[in-house]
Amino acid sequence: MATPAQFRQALRVGPPGDIWHKPALSAVVTLGLLNLTLLALGRLDLALYTSAGGLGALYGHGLPYRARARTLAGVLLGTLLSTAAALTAAALTRDAVVLVAVAAVLAALHKLGCDAARIGPPGSLIITFTTASCAFVPQHPTDLPPHLALTALGAALAWLVGMAPALLRPYGPERIATARALEAAARLARTAPGTPDAAARTALVGAVAAARQSLALSSPARWRTLGDAPERLLVRAESALAAPAGRADDSAAAAVAVAERYEAWARDLRRGRRLPLLDLTEAEAAELRAHRPGSRPGPRPGSRPGSRPGPRPPLRRALRRALFRALGPGSALLPIALRVAVGCAAAGWLSLALGVGRPYWAVVTAASVFQANSTLSWQRALQRVLGNLIGLVLFTAALPLAHSGQPAMIGLGLLCQFGAEATIARSYWLATVFVTPMALLMTEFAGLQPARTLVADRWLDTCVGALTGLAACLLVTNRRTATRLSRALAGAETAAREARAAVAAAAAVGSEALAARTGLATALLELREAADTATGEWRRPALPHRRTADTEQHAHHLLAALLARRGTPDTSEGLLRTAACRAGGRRESEDTP
Repeated sequence: MATPAQFRQALRVGPPGDIWHKPALSAVVTLGLLNLTLLALGRLDLALYTSAGGLGALYGHGLPYRARARTLAGVLLGTLLSTAAALTAAALTRDAVVLVAVAAVLAALHKLGCDAARIGPPGSLIITFTTASCAFVPQHPTDLPPHLALTALGAALAWLVGMAPALLRPYGPERIATARALEAAARLARTAPGTPDAAARTALVGAVAAARQSLALSSPARWRTLGDAPERLLVRAESALAAPAGRADDSAAAAVAVAERYEAWARDLRRGRRLPLLDLTEAEAAELRAHRPGSRPGPRPGSRPGSRPGPRPPLRRALRRALFRALGPGSALLPIALRVAVGCAAAGWLSLALGVGRPYWAVVTAASVFQANSTLSWQRALQRVLGNLIGLVLFTAALPLAHSGQPAMIGLGLLCQFGAEATIARSYWLATVFVTPMALLMTEFAGLQPARTLVADRWLDTCVGALTGLAACLLVTNRRTATRLSRALAGAETAAREARAAVAAAAAVGSEALAARTGLATALLELREAADTATGEWRRPALPHRRTADTEQHAHHLLAALLARRGTPDTSEGLLRTAACRAGGRRESEDTP
C-alpha cells in the first residue's frame, strides 16, 4: 500500500534541468520547419510521417558533438526501420488485433535497445509513440516509399538541427559536463558538519566519471582549443572527496570559500569564458598523464600539454557491450522488455474490446509506465493518468483556437512541444499535461475529428494503459535485479580490496592508484544503481541492505584515502596562474569556422 509520502514524492515538482532549452528549441525548430513546409504545400495531413523522424531532434543533447553525430544517426536509423515495420504492417493488414501485437513487439524492442545502448532522455518512448501511431494509419503498399521518404527527410533535418550548435560552441557539452562536476563538488563542500554525505559523495563520483567520459568522447581538436584545462578542473573537483566526512565547525568558512570557487569556475565553463590553468602536484600531474591512454608521455607538471587522448573504442566493441547488456546471461533488461510486450499488447487488446478504434494511445501509455522497477512504474502510472486528465482539459479549452485555422493548430502544437520539454525534468506528470494536447493536435492535422469522441477515447486508453501496465509489472516479476545487486556487491568488494592494497603501498600515486580509484568509483556507481533498482522491485528475495551500506561507506573512505595520498596544492593562494592556458584563454567562438 502506497503511503502519503510516496504519493507526494511521485507528484513532487523539482528544479528545471540545466539544458532543458536545448531539446526544446531543437524540437520546435525541426517540427516548425517541417510543418510549415507541409502547410505551404497544402499537405499537412502528412505531418505524422515527417514528425516521426523530426522528433529525433530531442536526443543526444548531453553528448559531445563527435559522439552526438553517431548516436543521433543510430537513433534516427532505428526510428526509420521501426516506422518502416509499422507502415508495412498497416499496409498488409487492417486487423487491429494484429496491429496491436506488432506495436507491442516494437515497443519492447525499443525499450530493450535504448536501455542496452544507454540512450539518454527521452529514451524509447518517443520512438514508440510515433511507431504505434503509424501502425494504425491505413496504408497502401504504394504509399510506403513516399511516406518513408518523408520520415527520412524529417530525420535528416533533426540530425542537422541537433548538430548545428557545434558551429557556435563546438565544445559546449564538454564544458557543461565539467561544470556539473564542479557544482557537485560545491554541494559536497557545503555539506553541514556531521551531516551524512554519502549521497553527495556518490553524486560527485558520478559527475566526475560522466565528465571524463564526455572529454574522452570529444574531438581531438579540443586539445588545440582547450588544452587540458578541463581535466585539471576535474582533478580539483575530485579532491573534494578527500575532505573528511564530518568537518569541524572551524573549517566551515573555508569549506564555503572552496565551494564558491568551484561554483565560479562552473559559471565560467557554462558561459564560454576562458579557463584557468590550475597548478597540480606531481601526483596529480602523473594521474593526468595516465588519463590519456595511448598518448606519448605528458608534459612536466605546470607545462602546457599538447598530447591528445588515445583512439575511441571502435563501434563494434560498443555494439557488443550493448548486446551483452541486453541479451547476456542474467540480463535485468529482458524481464523489462517482456513486461513491455505483455503490457502493451494487453492494453491495446482491452482498449479494442472497449470500443476504441485506434488504440495506439493505450499501447503508448502502457509503454510509458514500465520503468526500472515496480515502485517507479506505479509512480509513472499515477503521473501519466494525472497529466493526461489535465492535458485533456487543456486540449478541450484550446479547441476553439485550434479549429480557427491550420496555422493556429501548428502554433499550439509547437507551444505544447516546448512546454513538454521545459517541464519534463521537473516532473513527468507536468510534462504530460503538454504532451497530451500536442499528440491530439497531431491527429487533427489529417482532418478534424469529433472532440467528444477524441477526448473520451484518449481518457479510456489512458486508464486502460496505466492499469494493464501495472498489472504486467505484478505478473512479470524481475528477480534479476537482486542477482544484479549481488554481482555489483561482489564487484565493489573486490575493487575495495584492490584499493586497500593501493592505499597500503609505499607510493599510492600515479597510474596504479588511478586504476584502483577508477575501478572503485565504477564499482561504487554500479552498486548504487543496482541497489536502487532492486529496492524498488516487488516479490524479490531479501536484499543485503546492511552489507551494501557498509560497502559503500568503506568505498568512500578508501576513495578519500587515495585522493589524500596524492596531495593538493593550496587552494586559497596561488591557485591560478596569471596567464590562462594558451588554448583555454580564447573563447570557443574564435575557433569556429
